[in-house]
This record gives sequence, C-alpha cells and structure tokens, in this order.
Amino acid sequence: MICDCFYLRDLTCLCCVGCWKSAGFIRILTNCFAFAICFSNKQLFCLLYFLSFVCDGIDGWCARKFNQVSTLGAVLDMVTDRISTACLLVILSQVYRPSLVFVSLLALDIASHWLQMYSSFLLGKGSHKDVKDSTNWLFKAYYGNRMFMAFCCLACEVLYITLFLLAENKTENLVDAVITSTRGESPHSILIGLSLLGWMIKQVVNVIQLKTAADACVLHDIYKK
Repeated sequence: MICDCFYLRDLTCLCCVGCWKSAGFIRILTNCFAFAICFSNKQLFCLLYFLSFVCDGIDGWCARKFNQVSTLGAVLDMVTDRISTACLLVILSQVYRPSLVFVSLLALDIASHWLQMYSSFLLGKGSHKDVKDSTNWLFKAYYGNRMFMAFCCLACEVLYITLFLLAENKTENLVDAVITSTRGESPHSILIGLSLLGWMIKQVVNVIQLKTAADACVLHDIYKK
C-alpha cells in the first residue's frame, strides 16, 4: 500500500512536470499562430495572446513548484516575454498615432531587461530578479512581491490588448482612444483605469531598472581597474 502511494505520487509529479514543459511549447506555438492572424481576426488574436500569457504564468509556477528552475529556462522565458511584447507593440505602432510612443516603449522594455540580465551576470547573481541590494523601494517591491509584479505585467498586457481591440483603423489617435475608453463608470472603463495604473508602475520600474543596471555595469568597470 505504501509503495502504491509513493508510485502514485511520483506518477502525479511526472505528469505535472510534463504539463509544465508542454505549457512552454504551447505558449510559443500559440503566439506564432496569434500574430499570423492578428489583423484578420482580432478577437481570436487577443484570446490566443492572453492564453499565451496565462501559459507563461503556469510555466513559471510549475518550474518553482517542482524544482525545475534552470538558467536556460529563465533566459528562454524572458526572451519569449520580450519578443511577444515587442511584436504587440510593433502592431500597435501601426494602428495608433503617434507611433513613436510604442516604439519608445519597446526600446525601454528590451534595453532595461537586457541590461538587468547582463548586470546580474556580472555581479554573479543567480537571477535578474535578485534585487535585495537595491536601495529603491519600488524596484524591490516589484521583484520581491510576485503578486505585485503579476498585477503590473497583467495590467500591461490587458491594456495593449484592449487598445488593439479598440482600434478601428490605422490612423487612430492614441490620446483620444485612451480618454474615450476611460470615460464613465462602466466595467470597461474601470478595467482600462486599473490597467493604466499597473502599466505606469511597470514603466517606472523599467526606467529604474535601466538606470540601476547601467550604474552596476559602470561600477563593475571601476572596480576592475
């Protein structure tokens, strides 16, 4: 009986690990298909893109839960995140004016995360999320509290998806679209408002991350000399 219990437990763990690995592949394939149909079927694109985002959460939770965290997995996870967000920002830059807003957000997102990864590597840290030595409270709160970070990331993706759904042509004015969508007290307006709050926090964190990582690289060069 005891052996059977251990067998069932191990079998359950193996099944969960298998599902976790499948979630990562499903996420990549879902994203590829979603972007292929983004203009022909906007609703399906948004659904698939959000599903991919959910798979990202499942992927990370399972990796930590079953002690399957790896350096390659962490890097691939970030690369997939950045590529997905970059592609969506490129699409938004094609349907909203001024398009420079989304191009700038794309540059900030990639530059801040790449520098954070590189500076963490220089300092010998095991993860770019290890910011315990930072003096900035918001930066530490973002990476130190998974629920807070999840809210900000989710808010960002929801805002971008909603903006894409609201766009009716390729000459939409971004400011007008945001103001119009936040008017009133409907559930839709509240969702946009909460998404804007999380989005703004995430952009501030990206700026802090960019500066902190750049400072770390400069200090590393100074100490080498």
